[in-house]
Amino acid sequence: MADWTTQAADAIEAAVSVVRERAVVPAQKATEVVVAGTVVAFFAVLAVLLLIIGVFRALVILTGEAWIAYFAVGGMLVVAGGFCWSRRASRPS
Repeated sequence: MADWTTQAADAIEAAVSVVRERAVVPAQKATEVVVAGTVVAFFAVLAVLLLIIGVFRALVILTGEAWIAYFAVGGMLVVAGGFCWSRRASRPS
């Protein structure tokens, strides 16, 4: 009598572990990748933003004129935008 209960419990445990291996583990890995990517993207955008602000402030301090800093930083951003625009993927015809 005890033998079939052990076999049933082992079969249920094996089925649950197979379902966990095929469904839960890949979902956990995908979630970890998405969270890590989001955190990295957030800090990368923040670093670029702080760099732009720092360059602007340094130009204002060095030149004493805000309009020079606006033109310099604006020009850098236009060049960066033009580069990104030239590297975009074209649509199929």
